[in-house]
Amino acid sequence: MDIPAFINTFIIISNAYKTDNYLELWQDHAVLDDPSVGQVFKGHSGIKNYFESYFIGYKTQTRLVKLYIISDNKAHIEVEFTGEFPEGKIGGIFDFTFKEGRIYKAKADLM
Repeated sequence: MDIPAFINTFIIISNAYKTDNYLELWQDHAVLDDPSVGQVFKGHSGIKNYFESYFIGYKTQTRLVKLYIISDNKAHIEVEFTGEFPEGKIGGIFDFTFKEGRIYKAKADLM
């Protein structure tokens, strides 16, 4: 798996607010844990809710700051979020675990 290319695609799709394409990047039963919003989102329905609420809803744009490849199926990224939320700009992270070329598990948080 080409993790840098995948992360680039993830950010492009996120910034374009393409929900169906965003969900295609995730395993059907993936889990996304985001302590900054106090929720764990499960499966496509949960992840769709997360994406539509926190990305589309706040017109969030994501910029990659740093990519750390942990192993052939794990990566950590630092990002900068801008959007229509009180801070206007804030740092964040994603820790990804990949399976069969898609996201299997993720932890997202604000910095």
